[in-house]
Amino acid sequence: MNLFYQPLIAEGVHYLDTAESKHSTKVLRRKAGDRIQITDGKGFLYQAVVTRADAHQCTFDVQEIIKGPSRQYYIHIAIAPTKNADRLEWFVEKAVEFGIDRITLVECDHSERTHTKLERLEKLAVSAMKQSLKFSLPQITGPLKLFDVIRDATEPEKFIAYVDPENNTHLQDAVTPLSRYLVLIGPEGDFSKEELHSAQQHGFKKVSLGNSRLRTETAGIAACHILNLVNTGR
Repeated sequence: MNLFYQPLIAEGVHYLDTAESKHSTKVLRRKAGDRIQITDGKGFLYQAVVTRADAHQCTFDVQEIIKGPSRQYYIHIAIAPTKNADRLEWFVEKAVEFGIDRITLVECDHSERTHTKLERLEKLAVSAMKQSLKFSLPQITGPLKLFDVIRDATEPEKFIAYVDPENNTHLQDAVTPLSRYLVLIGPEGDFSKEELHSAQQHGFKKVSLGNSRLRTETAGIAACHILNLVNTGR
């Protein structure tokens, strides 16, 4: 199945944007009368029929609306942008494929990068959502100050992944299934002592992601995968 994206379909926008229209008509050779599948990124799949196969604005009629499977848990990863933008982009793509609800970019004491192109990350997230046949697009926000994220966190299960040889509490063993989670992932230089203290003062639990020292983007993926695994068993 090839999945298309139109976030305003529920508001009556029954055409694909230029990029999606070109892909539909020029690459996939869709023509009038062909069936296509569209998501709004809000959890719904729309079965539609092409009415005009225009490479600039492919129009369609909606035939059926299907609510996608809902999850009983919520994953929020707050991560420091990496110095190399490609590594952060890789994290976003893979996190969407695994399943994630929100990504927040955070500025830390040891951050190597503070400027990030959110529009680029959002486009990558849309592509990963379609490729993995998911119907929900995660929210991507930031960059925000880490202390603000710590202070404003509302998730009942809050964790800070911190490199500490004496910390034997693994994330997998610390979480309660079917809950809402926020995991803080620091930059290559890790969180400062002040950031760790602030997080713990606000109810964050210090956790490990394993015996290996992980790069920032790898740690983010590990946390995302662990939380999905705990909740699905596979």
